[in-house]
Amino acid sequence: MTMPALDQADPLDDFEHRDILLLDNTHRVYVMGSGPAVVLMAEIPGINPYVTRFARWVRDAGFTVYMPHIYGRDGAVFRKSNVMLTMFYNSCISRQFRAFQSNASSPATQWLRALAALAHKECGGTGVGAIGMCLTGNFALTMMLEPSVIAPVLSQPALPLNNPAGMHIAPGELAAIKARMEAEDLTVLAYRFDGDKLCTAARFAAYQEALGDRFIGRVLPDSAANPDSPMKNPHSVVTTHLIDEAGQPTVRARDEILAFFRRRLIG
Repeated sequence: MTMPALDQADPLDDFEHRDILLLDNTHRVYVMGSGPAVVLMAEIPGINPYVTRFARWVRDAGFTVYMPHIYGRDGAVFRKSNVMLTMFYNSCISRQFRAFQSNASSPATQWLRALAALAHKECGGTGVGAIGMCLTGNFALTMMLEPSVIAPVLSQPALPLNNPAGMHIAPGELAAIKARMEAEDLTVLAYRFDGDKLCTAARFAAYQEALGDRFIGRVLPDSAANPDSPMKNPHSVVTTHLIDEAGQPTVRARDEILAFFRRRLIG
């Protein structure tokens, strides 16, 4: 199908709009597709046309996408002015994120794990994929505390905001996840641009040290970022900085993620 324009609001009219009760709170979740489930967690400033374009690519690859509202105005055009506003009002001061805390997991991951469990129950298959981006990037790893999550992807994980070498996950949870990865032969994919100041080389090094060869980190050159992106600093690998042309490093990253989901969730 033809993708909606990136510079216009996305009405999300090809998604099913669901209000789902998760851990005693109702959350809006946008669902589309068929096949095994993938939970897609949007970056700042929220579910924008770049994020929904990626969601449709996941759907077209043979998956059911569960895209929860986390912050921002759903479907709105990506604007630089919205980034800092959403960062401050919906993330930095929210108890659901703990955006400045190292060695701690965001409370939001608890209901996101419940969403993954529900998605697996509804869609079946071997398990669930999860991809987080920027402020939600780390969440996909923490979600592995839910047994159904077997294909986690961290796209430019940005938390904690005040510690470039920090990891946004409680040490006990990290140890449990590493043990599970070893026992079940699981891996995590992660992506960043070389010059990204929010997701640094030091952060990838910390995850590499903690998880060893279970952590597969990909670093793209800054020259691979879309120069026409509304955000000039290379950051968002599969959304605003993706160049949708064959052979581009960002397209290869997207295709590797989709192949990872297929391998883990379909076989």
